[in-house]
Amino acid sequence: MMQGVVVGNSFKAALSNKQAQIGFWLAMSDAYLAEVSASAGFDWLLIDGEHAPNDLRSTLASLQAVAPYRSQPVVRAVNGDVALIKQLLEIGVQNLLVPMVDTAEQAKQIVKATRYPPFGVRGVGSAVGRASRWNARSDYVKVAGDEVCLLVQAESVLALENLKEICSVDGVDGVFIGPTDLAASMGHLGNPGHPDVQAAIESAMKTIVASGKAAGTLTSDPQLARRYLELGCTFVATGVDIVMFANAARKLASSFVDTSIPSPEKPSAGY
Repeated sequence: MMQGVVVGNSFKAALSNKQAQIGFWLAMSDAYLAEVSASAGFDWLLIDGEHAPNDLRSTLASLQAVAPYRSQPVVRAVNGDVALIKQLLEIGVQNLLVPMVDTAEQAKQIVKATRYPPFGVRGVGSAVGRASRWNARSDYVKVAGDEVCLLVQAESVLALENLKEICSVDGVDGVFIGPTDLAASMGHLGNPGHPDVQAAIESAMKTIVASGKAAGTLTSDPQLARRYLELGCTFVATGVDIVMFANAARKLASSFVDTSIPSPEKPSAGY
């Protein structure tokens, strides 16, 4: 083994062993803030490429920033595009979260995107990739598939209808329930706390756990997070960096500034 290189995937192993992993969402798209979050001691950190303004290079910077810490990075791709997944794997993403997976067939195609032939369609170019430490890991292509932890998001009524089939897909390590999109799909846009939505989430979590796969979700409600952990969820994100900052900044401002007074009109920008 090359000095300083840790092989395997500790996050995947923890999920396989049913060890609860507490996470935190990174939407600031800033490597400095990612490192600050890593120093807090969370088990995993979600680098968001779907709703946050991350691109390949900012994702790479965040991966590098958290690498010295115990927190394991999980990267959410913008979608299940094969070419994009290839790029993410090359920069060293081991834990991949793919949104909007509605069917088992979609899940199977995403699994193929993470595997080299003959088991998949991932292009072979690891010699120039961070994942193989630029070919210092001579065995990388042989073990890469085993080291990938693939998590798919079920966040629609259709996905829940197909949940058992999605969970049965070989190569899918876990299923993440997306509360806000599921709420919208159920006709409760902006209200993931609706009793019908929460009932659907709990039912889905039980299905995932019963299948032997890891179940996960995101909530900023500590009581709800503990409830999901009690149901057997093994990867639960408990907050979002940008939301925490926004709430703290507004609270601080309101303690000094009367926000009911309108701000002075700004001069015209000339257009």
